[in-house]
This record gives sequence, C-alpha cells and structure tokens, in this order.
Amino acid sequence: MTLNAAPAIAFTQPDGPANYAAACRRYPAQAIVDLKTLRDNMRHLVSVAGDGAAVMGVVKADAYGHGLLPAALAALAGGATWLGTAQSHEALLLRRLGIGPDRARILTWVYNGAAAPFDELIEADIDVSVGSLDGIDALAAAARRVGRPARVHVKCDTGFGRNGFTPAAFDQALAKLAPLAHEGVFDIVGQWSHLAVADSPDVPEFVASTDRQIEAFHDFTRRMRAAGIPPRIRHLANTAATLDRPEIHFELVRPGVGLYGYEPDPAMGTPGDYKLRPAMTLQAQLGTVKDVEAGHGISYGRTYLTPDSTSTAIVPLGYADGIHRSASGFDMAGAKHVEKLGGPVRVMTARGPRLYRVSGRVCMDQFIIDLHGSAAELDVHEGDTVELFGPGRGEMFAEPTADDWARAADTISYEVFTCLRNRIPRLYEHADVLPEADRALLDPASLL
Repeated sequence: MTLNAAPAIAFTQPDGPANYAAACRRYPAQAIVDLKTLRDNMRHLVSVAGDGAAVMGVVKADAYGHGLLPAALAALAGGATWLGTAQSHEALLLRRLGIGPDRARILTWVYNGAAAPFDELIEADIDVSVGSLDGIDALAAAARRVGRPARVHVKCDTGFGRNGFTPAAFDQALAKLAPLAHEGVFDIVGQWSHLAVADSPDVPEFVASTDRQIEAFHDFTRRMRAAGIPPRIRHLANTAATLDRPEIHFELVRPGVGLYGYEPDPAMGTPGDYKLRPAMTLQAQLGTVKDVEAGHGISYGRTYLTPDSTSTAIVPLGYADGIHRSASGFDMAGAKHVEKLGGPVRVMTARGPRLYRVSGRVCMDQFIIDLHGSAAELDVHEGDTVELFGPGRGEMFAEPTADDWARAADTISYEVFTCLRNRIPRLYEHADVLPEADRALLDPASLL
C-alpha cells in the first residue's frame, strides 16, 4: 500500500487522472498549481486595491515558477487588467500564446538596450519601461523604424538603487523624453518606481525610508508635469504596499508574490493574515527505503550520523531540481558539533502525518530523510507520495510551506519556488475556473 501525504487532487478534467499518472511515470516529483487559488488571490488583491486602481499581475520568471501562461490566465480571471514580465521574451510569448492587447496591457522592464527587441515589442503593443538615456535613444529609433509610437513607462530611482533615472539625471532624461512625446514617437503612459523596504513595517527606520521614497516619487511626478509630459498611470505599490499602503495605490498596483499566495516577508505575518493562500504544492514519490544501523553516515561529508538504528528514505529531488543545498540538515555528531535543521518533508505514516527533515547534504538529484523509526512499523514504502511544501493547512496537518523551506535554506520563499526546474512537471488543478477559450490555450496534458 502506498500512502499519500499531499492534499487530495481535485480532478475536474476528463483526462485529469491519466495526465497525473503520466506525469508520475515521467518524473518522480510534481509541482501542482491550483488555478482557482491563483484566481481567488487575485480577486482579493483587486478588492484591496479598490475602485481607483487597476491591478497588474506580475508573472515574471515563469510566473515565479508557477507557469507563465496558466498563471497569467488565472490572474486575468481574477480581475487583473495588466500583466508584468521583467524580460522581453516573456512579454512577447504572452502575446504569441493568445493574450492580446484587448485582454491585457503588458509591461516589460529588464533588457540590454543595445540588443533588446524593441521593434517586436512595439509591434506587439507591449509597454516598455525606460530608465537610461541609451534606452531612450534605442527605443526611439525602433519606434521610428516601426512607424508607430512606443508606449513608455518612465522608471524613476527613488532610492532603490536599481533601474531608473536618479533625481540628478532626470533633467537630461526629460530633455530627451519631452520632444519625443511631442513628436509622437513616444506615448508617455506611465511613471513608476520600486520600493526597497515596504515589506518591513516593524522597523521604524525602514518605514521612514519608504516615506522618503514616496516623497521622491511625487517629486518626479511634479517634474514630469512641469516638462509637459504628465504620466497618465503611476505605479509604485508592490505586494507589500498593495496590502499595507493604500495611500500609494495611485492608478495601478503591481502585486507579485501575493498572487502566488505568500506575504512579501514573514515580518508582515503569514499569508492567512492577508487572506492569501499558497497556490503550489510540491510533492515527490519516495525512492529507496531501507534499514540502517546506528552511527550510519548519511550523504556527502558524513554531516549526519543516524543516532539510533532506523530507516531512511530517498526523496528523488536535489539541487538540479532547485532544492537548495543550503537546506541540508546536519547533526552534532556528524558535523563536528554543528546542528542545523534541514528542509521539512511531510510523510504519511501508520500513525498519521509526520514532519521529517532533510538528513545530511542535499545531492544533485536526491536527498535523504531519517524516519527515526522502522519503516515497516511506520508503513512507509517506496512509491509513497510525500509533500515538500503546500498551502499550509494548519498545525493538525503538519504541512510545510515555502516559508518553512526558506527558513531552512536561509533565503526567502520567492527563491524556493522560482528556482524549481522545469524538469519537474507542472500540473494544474481547477482549470474549470477559466473560460473555455482560455483552457484551450493550455497544454491539455498538464490539466488535472
């Protein structure tokens, strides 16, 4: 008998069970994304934004590892009217996959201005951010070649220190932007910036820093208006500010990680505090399960020695799949008196669900867990489905989340799911929440 520690799958498509079985044959792990949860998260974020602000679903980085097109369609089903991708190729891909400008405006903002496909972006009616003088020149040249104005969002560096014009350089930018707008080469649609520490409301110094960024943003707006190119759409609020700073919702907000069901930083609380629910479950089927004696070394470097006779189990995911090596688990005996908890794994046993930890170093394709008991007595077997993280259904479920893995790996939840490699099949629950025409855009073999 194989046990399942992951949530029961909600099959809504006729071929769902067969698609799931095929994915399990193809790879011993699956990332299951709930499209209804994505839609509902976006619905909630739209309600938080209120009537005065449109909402952009940020789907950069393959929708934070959740799948670009499925997540984009779920965001639109939830009320988003904008989509955001950092890289140009994802913006263009969304258009090619069927999301036209009648469905959503798309903004892209990270590129090498010397080689960016500005011509294609303009032809595809995609909005482009500019934050450098060279970028202005290159985009203007492309707009002239194409013969239509580029839709431009002016990026302002309000204190983040990343992309955008600094206050000192802004006069030079305005001297280029204003004539291009008046000539009709540029349509100055928006003005935007990004907040550095809006996710730390518990640190007075950081709250003051965010206040300074907001004031700087207003100053940039005043300077654009004085130059005769007032922005129609201003956007500054990320997930944290969407949830916690209603005074800067302006005309558009840009929730990113909130769409996927996570808070920007644990300092803000838990997803449940904001009526968000994690949308992805990462599960795997156990490989070898065997008995070992006390003092047996586990994995590279013998950083974990079994304290007693026990059973171990292989989880067939490793750092080649995106499981962080920094989530390895050490014990004091094996790691020269260093003790570190590894990433958590939910295992169903004859005694109910139990939370185990990565034992020893994460390898390229697998890691090991010490079951702290006899596998036969626990009724744990090769082929059992275990859960690395899921929606976090409460203490009685002993269900880890990406936040728990982030703590084990000394990182953030974003990195946990965006690093998952595409060799792990993505499968989608509740595709029935999408319009039929949208379902037809998705790979039918991925739908459950």
